[in-house]
Amino acid sequence: MIRFVRNLPINRKLLLILTFSSITSLLFAGLLLIVLEITEFQKNTQDDLSTLARIVGNRSTAALMFGDRDLANENLAVFGNLPDVQLACLYDEQDVVFAQLQKQKASACPLSIKSEITRFEKDHLHITELVDVDGAQLGTVYIYADLTKAYWRRIQFSGLILLVLAGVSILSFFLSTPLLTLISLPIKKLVDKVKKISDTKDYSLRAVKVNDDELGVLVDAFNGLISTVETQNQALTLAKDRYLALYNDNPTMVFNLTVDGRILSANRTCARHLGLSVDELQGCSIFDFVHVDDMSIMHELIEHCLTSPLLVYKQELRQVCSKGRIIWVRATARQVENEHRQSSLLLVGEDIMEARLLSEKVAYQASHDALTGLANRSQFDNYIKQAVALAHTDNSEHALCYLDLDQFKVVNDTCGHLAGDELLRQLGELLRRNIRKHDFVARLGGDEFGVLMGNCSLNDAFQACEHLRDLVKDFRFAWEDRSFTIGVSIGISAINSSSGNAVNLLKEADAACYAAKDNGRNRVHVFRPDDEELAMRQGEMQWVEKIQQGLEQDRFCLYGQPIVAIAHHEEGLHFETLVRYQDEDGRIIPPGAFLPAAERYNLASELDRWVIANLFKWMANKPGFLDNLAVCSVNLSGLSMSDETMLVFLSEQFSKWAIPAHKICFEVTETAAIANLSYATKFINQLKERGCLFSLDDFGSGLSSFAYLKNLPVDYLKIDGLFVKDILHDKVDLAMVKSINEVGHVMGKKTIAEFVENEQIFNLLSDLGVDYAQGYGIGKPVPLEELKLITPFTGTSK
Repeated sequence: MIRFVRNLPINRKLLLILTFSSITSLLFAGLLLIVLEITEFQKNTQDDLSTLARIVGNRSTAALMFGDRDLANENLAVFGNLPDVQLACLYDEQDVVFAQLQKQKASACPLSIKSEITRFEKDHLHITELVDVDGAQLGTVYIYADLTKAYWRRIQFSGLILLVLAGVSILSFFLSTPLLTLISLPIKKLVDKVKKISDTKDYSLRAVKVNDDELGVLVDAFNGLISTVETQNQALTLAKDRYLALYNDNPTMVFNLTVDGRILSANRTCARHLGLSVDELQGCSIFDFVHVDDMSIMHELIEHCLTSPLLVYKQELRQVCSKGRIIWVRATARQVENEHRQSSLLLVGEDIMEARLLSEKVAYQASHDALTGLANRSQFDNYIKQAVALAHTDNSEHALCYLDLDQFKVVNDTCGHLAGDELLRQLGELLRRNIRKHDFVARLGGDEFGVLMGNCSLNDAFQACEHLRDLVKDFRFAWEDRSFTIGVSIGISAINSSSGNAVNLLKEADAACYAAKDNGRNRVHVFRPDDEELAMRQGEMQWVEKIQQGLEQDRFCLYGQPIVAIAHHEEGLHFETLVRYQDEDGRIIPPGAFLPAAERYNLASELDRWVIANLFKWMANKPGFLDNLAVCSVNLSGLSMSDETMLVFLSEQFSKWAIPAHKICFEVTETAAIANLSYATKFINQLKERGCLFSLDDFGSGLSSFAYLKNLPVDYLKIDGLFVKDILHDKVDLAMVKSINEVGHVMGKKTIAEFVENEQIFNLLSDLGVDYAQGYGIGKPVPLEELKLITPFTGTSK
């Protein structure tokens, strides 16, 4: 019943409520009316009959006192007019019936009424009233009434009233029905609108507000809710569109796979790459589109995802696209669950073909020389390491060859770098074509090449290198209208089970190559551990790192050796600045140990800069030193003289430390000056314009010393000590010193004799007219702090 009522329309429910309430009201009203009517009737009847009984009793007092029964019956006759009274009795004081009124079918008066009281017995009423005079009881009036008919009359009256009420209710029902539509109609319209919105999914529809009552508030609330829903729906629609666009138009391929690799869904990018529609891809296996060589990688990727579902895995593999096109893809996958807790795999594939090609190109460029296309130094080092590891494993023997072109600089300087590059390309191709089948060739840098000969003895390697040397020697390089012949110096180092690392092997081959150059170029030299020349070169190579560390850590220290005037007295200190190296143990290493390495490996210019910067700083910070200084000589290497930035550096140092330029004399060797005479002359002149002095060191050691002397604007000639130290016993040396001194004086230059080791040499130099002397006999090199003015061979100093 309740379920039935629940499913009724709202208007039926309202009618049912109205009907049920009306009927219930009528029932309750009828019952209440009947109960009230009967109760009121009983009370009124009892009161009326009790009053009438008292009146009759009062009238019958005389009859009772005088025993007048007729008068008593006449008084009781009053009850005969009352249809409900069936029996009226008057008892005397002995409780005996004195008079009575008995209607038809009524029973006789009770014999005694002593225990009788006024009471209702169902639909019968018993009235008992005492008759007394001045407190003395004369008798009792007893009345018996049958109220059945009276009750029915009352019920009929109540029924009539109920009928009237029912009619009124029915009339009210019909009159109220239009009012119910004021409630049901807006609700029905609202429900219809809800159904329409639900059916059409058109959230722009709105319910019509009929009244400004609670239903109106409900309609407003509903419309507000629908507006919110519409806004959210639009946002969801946009989000869905964006998601679909992101999903379908994503440049990456997005697959949803079953755990066995079957495709549940795929985006349009997948379809475009694979040449199928999205619907055609559904149900296919992902393995249908994986390169056969990468099947195991895909199986492993899926297995990892299933084993560790919380982790994301990445793998690069090849994918077979439409028309058999193969691309590299970076696959990123993980396990996911849907709302039904069903597991699947989300796989995102990114086309990395361009990145892969670029990576391969970068890897190729990182391992190959851009000019020749040969492997570069880094790749060559890797091959050497592999060869060393192989030799240690199976005791095999290999050979490392270091090739350095001869006369390459001639081509570069004569025809330019383009010609030099073309020469390197052609020689690289020549070497690549003519090495043995399993050998490996690389360009190590500049005009240097390397060849790694696998499973090759030293003898075989030597023969192979001789063959390569002959090929290069016979090669003719043509550029424009010129033709060049070049050579190559080759150093060989053996790789065997006792070989060290790749760095040491390259050092050995490099040292052997330089030995080949020193021995006349265009030849092959094999490195042997007992080779003294190579040992010396390797020692120089070890000094390269020490020199670099010394420059960074200030391990060099400055010394000075006095230079004294021979025939005249010079005011102030004159000395040559020398450099020493202090090792980790504090030992002082002389320059002969590291200067050759600095010259050979192009570190001399950096060392010159360190000496000048620290010397100027020391002199500027030493109180009174510059005042007592006559001349300070500083050595410059040939590399510094050809360094275009050295003049700028010197200018900065002179300005920074305020050093008087006329007190600084730069010493350059004859060999370095002659090697680039025009630039040396320009370098010297620019510094002389600033006020600096110049000294030509080791003069006389060259074959054409006098021929170049007039072109070098120097102030001092330092006569090579090889001539000075033996002038007491060697007439040739004496003649050389004499001639150098005389020519120097003719050209207006002062002379300084080196290696003056005793007083006899000093006196002979004085007789020859040499201007200055320097050597251990004058004074040994000492730290700058210990420099003093010296008067030679007198035992005194200032």
